[in-house]
Amino acid sequence: MRILIVGAGIGGLTAALALLREGHEVEVYEQAPRLAELGAGVQISANGARVLFSLGLEAAIRKVWCEPAGKEIRLWNTGETWKLFDLGSQSVARYGAPYFMIHRADLHGVLIDAVRALRPDAIRLGVRCTGFDDDGSTVTLRLGDERVTGDALIGADGVHSGIRNILVGDDKPVFTGCMAWRGLVPIDKLPAHLRRNVGVNWVGPGGHVINYLLRRGEIFNFVGIVERDWRVESWTERGTRDECAADFAGWHGDIHAIIRNIAEPYKWALLGREPLARFSFGRATLLGDAAHPTLPMLAQGANMAIEDGMVLARCFTSYGDAETALSQYSAARVDRTAKLVRGATEMAKRFHNPALREAAGAKAYVDAQWSEQTVKQRYDWIFEYDATRVAV
Repeated sequence: MRILIVGAGIGGLTAALALLREGHEVEVYEQAPRLAELGAGVQISANGARVLFSLGLEAAIRKVWCEPAGKEIRLWNTGETWKLFDLGSQSVARYGAPYFMIHRADLHGVLIDAVRALRPDAIRLGVRCTGFDDDGSTVTLRLGDERVTGDALIGADGVHSGIRNILVGDDKPVFTGCMAWRGLVPIDKLPAHLRRNVGVNWVGPGGHVINYLLRRGEIFNFVGIVERDWRVESWTERGTRDECAADFAGWHGDIHAIIRNIAEPYKWALLGREPLARFSFGRATLLGDAAHPTLPMLAQGANMAIEDGMVLARCFTSYGDAETALSQYSAARVDRTAKLVRGATEMAKRFHNPALREAAGAKAYVDAQWSEQTVKQRYDWIFEYDATRVAV
């Protein structure tokens, strides 16, 4: 089939690669004039890694990833540390695939190269979708004055999806009360004790911080989330180190050592959206953030988009009719992604609980919320999911 994809992000490109490998004709339309190095780190858990490796990307990913030795919880003001679990070898042993950190641009680059290796002209840049028409037998995408016709249309155009607005209307997001900071730090600018290859979740009343290494340990990734009224939802909104530091006043000195050395801090509002009851309508469907935008609290946004791409391609292989394939894709993905969206929203309350204010209460709270058994219950169902085999 001829499949049109709007959006050349991680989800759109995973879908494109999976579909091309199944023999379909795929074209990806991206409004950006060039594929720039945007974003920072992403965490790929076993459920995402399993898909990427099945698509033949393991060798390329291993050249640029960082596989952490473990994960820790640290208390916002004292720095008290609780060791959680061994992410690397334990993930492979328990779930059959690794847990790794990678710069979003590096993963993007691996996917671009793989897509272009199968079809050099698959990705078109600087073209903006202005609408589409579905006549029941084909779908025609409007790109300004240009018209492109295919058998199916995939809206992978992100959190501000134009395809989503056409399919389900402009459902207004709700501000969650949180905003996020992100930034990168060259590792040689940090003290030695912060350079350890572990993922760290700092938790505190009204905020939390995630940090881990990227690019084989050359770069330190910082994400800080605070409860604050700031509502611009953008990946490119710049802030200042002083403003970021003020949002974490009273937090441990290690946090401020990181913030002082961020090359350029960016900030974005965290907006919530109710999960959709369906993603597919006729010959058009949604994928990734266009379908199920989620808060970053479970680190599953990229993983869900990767899963979507694989399940979508398998549905086209299993069903010869485009509308049936898209309907089955939606049915296979709606419940799981809704559970993850709601789970991420709930996780914010856990990270920011008032019980973390004082050290005595914090220890009991962390022991209860991040015990080995509790962590297994919280994450096993996420990591065990196999998009390459799940029923479609």
